[in-house]
Amino acid sequence: MFQVFDFFFSQYSNYSTVDFYLELIAVFFGLLSVWYAKNNNINVYPTGIISTGIFIYLLFNWGLLGDLTINIYYFSMSIYGWYFWNIKDSGKTVNKISSYSKNEKVKVIIIMFLSIILVVGLYIIFDKWDNPIAWIDTVTTSLFFAGMWLMAKRKLEHWVFWIIGDIISVPLYLYKGLMLTSFQYLIFTILAIKGYKEWRNILVKKNQNV
Repeated sequence: MFQVFDFFFSQYSNYSTVDFYLELIAVFFGLLSVWYAKNNNINVYPTGIISTGIFIYLLFNWGLLGDLTINIYYFSMSIYGWYFWNIKDSGKTVNKISSYSKNEKVKVIIIMFLSIILVVGLYIIFDKWDNPIAWIDTVTTSLFFAGMWLMAKRKLEHWVFWIIGDIISVPLYLYKGLMLTSFQYLIFTILAIKGYKEWRNILVKKNQNV
């Protein structure tokens, strides 16, 4: 039993107590944010801002450039999404759940391509391209960039990008020695699957009432 515990948590022996508790708080608000997203609740954004703000600090200290880039982007898109979801006309929400258009599909491809260039550039600039997980980090970044933009636009398909990226991130963060964050992405995967089903049902009902 103690060997299993050591396998999962021994990496934290090198972390400061402050960093450990900050990661714990960030994970809590991250899970809360995805829970709100699943329920189509605008509180996904203030809780997400708290989580990503803490992770920006931690990831900068840990030198995880791809993850740092993701969270800076999350933070910015959370502010935009908070505004976009909150737009009202005569007291009614304007931007409701919808499916992405052909034009938006093209934008998703562009976002993913640009994010790959950005992360590869950061790894080269900081001479960290010899890291064996650099390519995987680059792929997950592109998935999450696209997913976050689609979520801010309240598009059903954002869940697909989250699900794929979350599944990859579970073993990735475990390899990086971030057990709490790895566990967070495992829960994210479950919530994302549930979120996709709930948003799809909402969209089907909305189309039936048109």
